[in-house]
Amino acid sequence: MPTEGRCGVRQVRARALSALAVLNIFVLVAGVVAIDIIDSRPPAAMPYPVAFAEDAPDTAQQDAAQVDPERLRDKLDDPTAGSGVADGLYAYVADARTGERLYGRDAGHGAVPASTTKIVTGAAVLHAAGPDARLTTEVVRDGDGGIVLVGGGDPTLTVTRDQDRYPRPATLEQLAADTAAALEESGAGSVELSYDDSLYSGSDTGPGWKPGYVDGGNVATVHALMLDGGRLDPSDHYSDRVADPPGAAAEAFAERLEAAGVEVDGGPSPAEAPEDADAVAAVQSPPMSSLVEWMLLESANNIAEALFRQVGLAQGYDASFAGASEGVADVLDELGVEGVHVEDGSGLSVDNRIAPEALVALLRMSADAQRPDLYSLVAGLPTAHFTGTLDDRYSEAGGSRAGAGRVRAKTGTLNGVSALAGTVYDADGRLLVFAFIANHPAALGSDLDAFAAALAECGCR
Repeated sequence: MPTEGRCGVRQVRARALSALAVLNIFVLVAGVVAIDIIDSRPPAAMPYPVAFAEDAPDTAQQDAAQVDPERLRDKLDDPTAGSGVADGLYAYVADARTGERLYGRDAGHGAVPASTTKIVTGAAVLHAAGPDARLTTEVVRDGDGGIVLVGGGDPTLTVTRDQDRYPRPATLEQLAADTAAALEESGAGSVELSYDDSLYSGSDTGPGWKPGYVDGGNVATVHALMLDGGRLDPSDHYSDRVADPPGAAAEAFAERLEAAGVEVDGGPSPAEAPEDADAVAAVQSPPMSSLVEWMLLESANNIAEALFRQVGLAQGYDASFAGASEGVADVLDELGVEGVHVEDGSGLSVDNRIAPEALVALLRMSADAQRPDLYSLVAGLPTAHFTGTLDDRYSEAGGSRAGAGRVRAKTGTLNGVSALAGTVYDADGRLLVFAFIANHPAALGSDLDAFAAALAECGCR
């Protein structure tokens, strides 16, 4: 069962107050890498710290020494040999600027990638739909005097706005207020409400998913209309999920309509909105770039499955697991990236196969100044011992302290699978891009943290 991200994402202010060092190491590598997490986070009253990063370079040296592949291999030999997962390890390390291969271990072979699949999903949706695209939840007229709440695939839709939340999601509160105003203008004081969840087709659980994923709170059944990723408790990343996400969203909307002064006749019922129905009101999600960052930082599975379907739609397929899979395959062909087969967007499927070389290629592409549309893929990567699914890793106690603040990467965890893919500065300030995937019964994230920390320690000029 997936275990990553159990601690959730801690409040930035709390982390900043407790951090042992307040150092900004978010830097730029000229001409190739444009990583500045400050631009991808909300404004704040204090600088963003990185704990335990005293030895990190203050700025990326444009002339930082290139890595000697043989010395890097020697540096990785001990941690990989002692990990106990060497027989199931797939790995690739490349220079971020030049793309030079520095280290490889079955790097072109597909492995079960777990949640590093989200790197593929993020790159594909940014390319296919664009970083500025948004998901729309709307209310339309049903032709018989009633209204229909129509899901547009936004899993971040919530009931009321939290002013401290970033990015700020669309709310039923705003949608209800706008709907009430429109109904009042037309003279309607009461209305019948139905809801339309028909944008998605096919199964609401993915191929290769274990039955316990939904019951364990790792993911909700996948729907075009849902609130807070289907969570009963929006503040708990691994909260129990509602049994009927569309119905729960419609019930919550009815309550907000009543609070806005509109009487709702009876209970909401499922329906399909008429084609070319008259619009009443609409709200939109954060832009795709923000949703990609959110997905990566929190390893949010329902966001991933929503973005997966947006790739399918953008490429002319239906919004199903199969249609999205075909859409992603088309996008990767366009990008010239090989070694990827995915059947879901979150990485919960054990049927996915991704080669480490493919993950590195997508990360390098997203950091290329010529591809600003893909930038949020690197901007959303968690930072070691600071944010997201890496916030409680790379501590002093864990033995991978050297990677704190220097490693920014997407994690991945399933039974017998651990994965880590991202960027790291070596001891000379050279930026490297890496992907480690262990398909082994003994696979642990701490093993891969040790590999990435070895890269950070390496003065392998």
